[in-house]
Amino acid sequence: MTTDIAGVRIPDSRLATEATELVRAATTELLYHHSRRVYLFGALQGERRGLDFDPELLYLAAMFHDLGLGPEHHASGRRFEVDGAEAAAAFLRGHGVDARRVRLVWEAIALHTTPGIPEFMEPEIALTTAGVELDVLGVGYAELDPAARDAVVAAHPRPDFKRGILRAFHAGVAPKPQTAFGNVKADVLAHFDPDFVRT
Repeated sequence: MTTDIAGVRIPDSRLATEATELVRAATTELLYHHSRRVYLFGALQGERRGLDFDPELLYLAAMFHDLGLGPEHHASGRRFEVDGAEAAAAFLRGHGVDARRVRLVWEAIALHTTPGIPEFMEPEIALTTAGVELDVLGVGYAELDPAARDAVVAAHPRPDFKRGILRAFHAGVAPKPQTAFGNVKADVLAHFDPDFVRT
């Protein structure tokens, strides 16, 4: 069954459906709804900017982008973005997806917290970051039609999201604090742990 939210179609291919099931089972409700909003906000920004993007690839990147915050990745020693990118790549390869598409999804996830670079890359990479920036930071909020924003949030609510996402970041990064070097997650760790020492 095709689902349309704010004029954006949710991909319903077998690949997208299985990715949704995997992410829904592996993450919290907060991260599931956030990931869906990232796709929807990214797609809306793509339409507004007149970008030609692959909705399925954008959807896959959005759905997997925070998977690396999960407890199964706490001992990896890698940034959570890389863990999520690796999980997505393994999933896609397991479904026979070609190397170019795997690379696009990997880069979209790995770079989604690195501002100033993704916007100059392929649309799927740029729009994953745009979706994250809008949902977490409000970047581009005023550029979207209020009715579209409301429809997205009605479908995927944000109860106490600001505090919840900070707790999720902390839970995912605190077990490997060395991965916060040079990125905003060091601020998150310092917020929750007054004894945190930056490298």
